[in-house]
Amino acid sequence: MVANFCLGLLMNEYNSSYSYRSINFVRGWRWARYAALCAPHFRRPFSSKTLLESGKDKAEEQERSFTVSYLVSSCGFSSENALSLSKKVNFENPERPDSVLDLLREYGFADSQISKLVHKVPKLLLSDSKKRLLPKLEFLRSIGLSGESLAHTICTNPVFLTASLENTLIPGYNFFKRELLSDEKIVNVIKRSLWGILGNRAQSIVAQNLRVLRSLEVPQSSISVLVSCHPGVVCQKPEVFNKDVEEVIRLGFNPMTLAFVNGLQVISKMTKSTWEHKMEVYRRWGWTEDEILLAFRKKPTCMYLSEKNIVSKMDFLVNKMGWQPADLARVPGVLTLSLEQRIIPRCSVIRVLMAKGLLKKKFTLSSLLVSVDSSFISRFVVNYQETVPQLLDIFQGKLSLQELDFQFEEK
Repeated sequence: MVANFCLGLLMNEYNSSYSYRSINFVRGWRWARYAALCAPHFRRPFSSKTLLESGKDKAEEQERSFTVSYLVSSCGFSSENALSLSKKVNFENPERPDSVLDLLREYGFADSQISKLVHKVPKLLLSDSKKRLLPKLEFLRSIGLSGESLAHTICTNPVFLTASLENTLIPGYNFFKRELLSDEKIVNVIKRSLWGILGNRAQSIVAQNLRVLRSLEVPQSSISVLVSCHPGVVCQKPEVFNKDVEEVIRLGFNPMTLAFVNGLQVISKMTKSTWEHKMEVYRRWGWTEDEILLAFRKKPTCMYLSEKNIVSKMDFLVNKMGWQPADLARVPGVLTLSLEQRIIPRCSVIRVLMAKGLLKKKFTLSSLLVSVDSSFISRFVVNYQETVPQLLDIFQGKLSLQELDFQFEEK
């Protein structure tokens, strides 16, 4: 309207005397052009688009406010966390979120687990509980996951509720079932996996790595142990996996033995710097490189021990009991035993028997420390209980050597 008014003035100027016509025309045109440019700004407060945007903002604000309130009251989040999560998920009524929470509680999820799950995957609250979530929960329960184990597994790895049942979970399950595992072992794989091992990409990687193991004639029983107990190893990129396999073979492991996959598991999880550090710790106790590798081949997990763990056990067995470091290298399993619960109680019994001159022959470290409790008690406690009735109390830690005037001396 302002523009039309200005144009009318312009026309009147045009019809006036010619001497002023050109000057006034320019002035009038500039005025009309300025008014036309300004006109939208005069109209803006009253535009329908502005009103719609204002209404949309208000609706979104109300929706977010409801979402925040729901996350606080129904999921146990603080106001701050709820506000943060509301940027990722919004809903205007509690129908779907309520159905999701009810279903999870029905399947054994505690409130704290539900909060953890929603925090990881907020949009889970918008899922169709009957069509999307229920079939997956039923499938996982059908293969042996239920109650606390089901809730814990899903909270650790929500992909089991977000992945496709038909395209991911069932094909992944069938792959492992066909390849090597029983239901019990598949459940173990699922529990130990921190990511979607049942996914298509994981299946492809695992299949490639298993072909490498079978080409080396690794027994099926060893492969099953590796996959079920250490699934992360066979889920490595093939180029990394192949490199680790080559290293284990170089260190002298026989692929036909169970120790091979145990060694592979250690090598795959240990950096080069950590490996060198553990080698140095053992060297300080007199082990040669050949003795270290011998111990590693016999008991690969001896390289997992911390420096403090190694030092405390070596100090006791070498300095207090008098065994040679080379002897321990031949029975490295001793170093993986508990110092307080296994080594000291048994060595206390042996120390008393030695001091009293009751042991007529030498016994191997394996028979003294690695054998099961029942065997040790039968041979070294029951057989000498009439002579030393306190042996069982010593073994059980109820009586110390100091109370019997015995002690571990430096050997």
